[in-house]
Amino acid sequence: MTALVRHELRAAESGPALKALTEWTPADVPGGGVHPGDIGWHLRFAEATVLLWTDGDKPVAVGFSDGEVLRVTVAPGADLGAGLTEGAVDGFPVPGRVPHPTEAWLAMSWSPRPVTTRARPVGDADVEDRVLVQRSAFKNSTFTADKWHTMKRSPAGDTALDFLVRTPSGEPAAAATGWFAGPGRCGLLEPVGTHEDHRGQGYGRDAVLGACAALIERGASAVAVVPRSENAAAVAAYRSAGFTVVAENRDWVRPPAA
Repeated sequence: MTALVRHELRAAESGPALKALTEWTPADVPGGGVHPGDIGWHLRFAEATVLLWTDGDKPVAVGFSDGEVLRVTVAPGADLGAGLTEGAVDGFPVPGRVPHPTEAWLAMSWSPRPVTTRARPVGDADVEDRVLVQRSAFKNSTFTADKWHTMKRSPAGDTALDFLVRTPSGEPAAAATGWFAGPGRCGLLEPVGTHEDHRGQGYGRDAVLGACAALIERGASAVAVVPRSENAAAVAAYRSAGFTVVAENRDWVRPPAA
């Protein structure tokens, strides 16, 4: 192996990283790391960057910064130890990193099945309501209509299947975004949320089922969702929609300096 090269890609340049991740996405639920949909959701930020490590012309790892955590996926079968130079190792989960003490996530899987759902695809006329649900569901959210359009214009935009559920009177109640990683590969839900005024009425479940069904119809082999382990309400909601837990993963961080 030659020395790895670390590339910082702007949103418009992220196609090669997305292509590599798509090729590495398995048919079943990934055991951790980054899904193309994680990158797609990250690209709602106009200033977003994606990290790509290459060995010559060959992509061998892809990642992005999510707050203080760096999320990375390595190509299946890649042995990067010999190629990690000081320049390439910056921000990479090399030996010596330790599990984050609080950041634990469940990998949950949904297999194809017939569904009935009130969810409908998000069109241009629905974007403001889609944003309203997101900001109500996640109090620290900075999501805006501009960010939705930025995401949809990104190299990952065509793989985003965005769904909205309304109440009988037309109020926006819940939303879910599914990410397609190619035929025969596992799709991803990211994010999913229910408006605070409409919780406990099955709207979130309908949003989840709408996105899952759309991913399967497009050709996904299965659907994954990755809630925080301590989020009991979310885990219970996904179980009610037919998801099962297949693994628990932890983010990796550098140990504090001695």
